[in-house]
Amino acid sequence: MKLNRGIVPALGLIAILTSSAAAQAPVSAWNLSEPCTYRNLAVFLIRRNDTHSDKKLMTLQEALAEKKIIVHETGSVNELSVENVSRDTAVFIQAGDIVKGGRQDRVLAYDLIVPAQSGRVPLASFCVEAGRWTERGKENARQFSESTGQLPGRALRLAVSSARQQGQVWEKVKEHQDRLGRRLNKNVADPLSPSSLQLTLEDKDLQTKVQDHVTRFEKCIADKPDVTGVVIAINGNIEGAEVYGSASLFRKMWPKLIRTAAVDAIVEYQPGRKYELVDKDEIVAFLTAGSQGKPIKTEVNRRTDVLRRENEINVSIETRDLRNKEAVIHRSYIAR
Repeated sequence: MKLNRGIVPALGLIAILTSSAAAQAPVSAWNLSEPCTYRNLAVFLIRRNDTHSDKKLMTLQEALAEKKIIVHETGSVNELSVENVSRDTAVFIQAGDIVKGGRQDRVLAYDLIVPAQSGRVPLASFCVEAGRWTERGKENARQFSESTGQLPGRALRLAVSSARQQGQVWEKVKEHQDRLGRRLNKNVADPLSPSSLQLTLEDKDLQTKVQDHVTRFEKCIADKPDVTGVVIAINGNIEGAEVYGSASLFRKMWPKLIRTAAVDAIVEYQPGRKYELVDKDEIVAFLTAGSQGKPIKTEVNRRTDVLRRENEINVSIETRDLRNKEAVIHRSYIAR
């Protein structure tokens, strides 16, 4: 077994990655697929029974497209407000979702379940665009039009989920743009707003390369209706994992997840180099590490709270639905 980033596994009794006694089950009971691979990217699917019962949840991307949610600009870089205007459907927002528009593009800082007819609910955010503070082109400066992207790069995700410093987020955005530019051998800053991470992610050459990856991976889950999570490995190292409380929510998030993983793999790709595949013991050790460290609890709203744990191996974030028997709806693991 090859152990990356100093992981020391406890492979005897493996406990699930949660502080909630209500949903405990052995990690070894999770059915990990054989990897789907393309170039330097490998994904392992996690197959298990649903633990969250709400199958009607919409994602932020869906709700914005169907005009069932409004994300309002507040004039504060680090706080927006969100309003679910649907009559009967809750909306799941995932930390790392990028919203485009307003006075500056933002990335959302916490997972959040927004109930139907919610009224305006505060939404913590970080700016992933610097300098602009007016409308961009024909966009609405008072609202955000879409959320098609997720925050790429471990360094950026850690800046949002762990350091929580706006200056560091801006710094990591610029670093990520520079690395993408070097990999694509071009300037990926959009003239309309050079500092916008979202506009960089929309670069046509980058999107062509991303679609090459998507085409390879889109069939991975086609015949697996019970997939609830994915572990991402790049260059033979585990980058992180995303695990959901239901297969239906995972399937809705899958397109964003695989496109973001593709961007990360493109940044790290080294032509001609071969990598040893991560083995399943490594994955178990990585996930097990997510239960280590003192939990820091944040009640995001009356429906959602978040437990964050940090250790030398990873940052793990568990989101619970307080109106649904405290069921875990999402767990995210970011490798250090």
